[in-house]
Amino acid sequence: MNAEIIAVGSELLLGQIVNTNARFLSRQLADLGINVFYHTVVGDNPDRLRHAMETAQKRAELIIFTGGLGPTKDDLTKDTIASQLGKQLVLDEEAMDSIEQYFERTNRVMTENNRKQALVIEGSVILKNDHGMAPGMFINTENHKYMLLPGPPSEMEPMFIKYGQEAIVGMYGNQAKIESRVLRFFGIGEAALEAKIEDLIDQQSNPTIAPLAGDSEVTLRLTARDDSTGKAEALIDQVETEIRSRVGEYLYGYGETSLMAELSRNLKDKGMTISAAESLTGGLFQQELTALPGASSIFRGGLVCYSNEAKMELVKVRPETIERFGAVSSQCAEELAVNTAALTNSDIGISFTGVAGPDSLEGHAAGTVFIGLHIKGKPVQSQKLNLGGSRNAIRNRTVKFGCQFILNSLKGTRK
Repeated sequence: MNAEIIAVGSELLLGQIVNTNARFLSRQLADLGINVFYHTVVGDNPDRLRHAMETAQKRAELIIFTGGLGPTKDDLTKDTIASQLGKQLVLDEEAMDSIEQYFERTNRVMTENNRKQALVIEGSVILKNDHGMAPGMFINTENHKYMLLPGPPSEMEPMFIKYGQEAIVGMYGNQAKIESRVLRFFGIGEAALEAKIEDLIDQQSNPTIAPLAGDSEVTLRLTARDDSTGKAEALIDQVETEIRSRVGEYLYGYGETSLMAELSRNLKDKGMTISAAESLTGGLFQQELTALPGASSIFRGGLVCYSNEAKMELVKVRPETIERFGAVSSQCAEELAVNTAALTNSDIGISFTGVAGPDSLEGHAAGTVFIGLHIKGKPVQSQKLNLGGSRNAIRNRTVKFGCQFILNSLKGTRK
């Protein structure tokens, strides 16, 4: 099934608010195995909305509208759609009772135009609004399915999750089960990953494979449909096994996790502690780690040693190391890692030193980074990176590479 999302509201076109509804719905529909090929935004104008609807009918089976269900004169969505479908608006008594009760509870006077919010398109399945007043609607015609949802995300999102998804899944029949799994990769670009699995993407039907590039990461969403959850998951397992055989070294987690979250979980599982010495990242690694719950059980402490003096005085890097190799070097990174672990009595010490840019330093171009890593019982090691992008992008990517460096080094390690 193909879908199109039409967001209604002149405030969207004026840039007064961001269309987060389309992003939310696209992700939810992807989980249901439904392709979203178009996003449309149209102002509060019945003629333009009618034209957008006619265009969507030519290229989508499921059309979802957000916004324009309120009480004011510019809320024209359901009026326009009812007219296009040759249907009447009728009063939904349950919605009307809910609206009246709301005004009673809040001790406010209900104006007559609020009755408009209880009007629904005849023959539609009503989607209750548990967080507002205007109900949503689902209309099933011979050639198209239409869903009308309120504009405020605080109303739209819970309505879709609780009632909208059920209405859509019902179209597949009671036996249809849709399962989705998100695989997260780091250290490989979107183009490189896609090239490795291009034949799988070209042949996809069930499961489907949807790549998405993020902030220096790539995700693959695998979605399968079958008559049981177990069968759908088995289909996903088969495809994931093939993908892992090709690019498994870059796979670090599933779903809505992050590299730092996976590192935190891994350290807790192993009962290991960590400390950090940061130069170019300026404490970013420690900030992200301590933002996660339970960080006190794994994080001993750390130092931001931005200047050479701080590296020598606080983290005890030898002056001759700085003089001979420079602060931007593998030798300096390794000493920082070993010494910060010793100073805090941690199982792991990690360090970051390099050039965030935009200027060069010690003859090194912007984006030159050294990560030092010391794990108790193992030889100290370091990793050199040559990163591109803005100053902040280099810093953020450095922290992610640091997490990956630790995770890869800990494979098979027990405390």
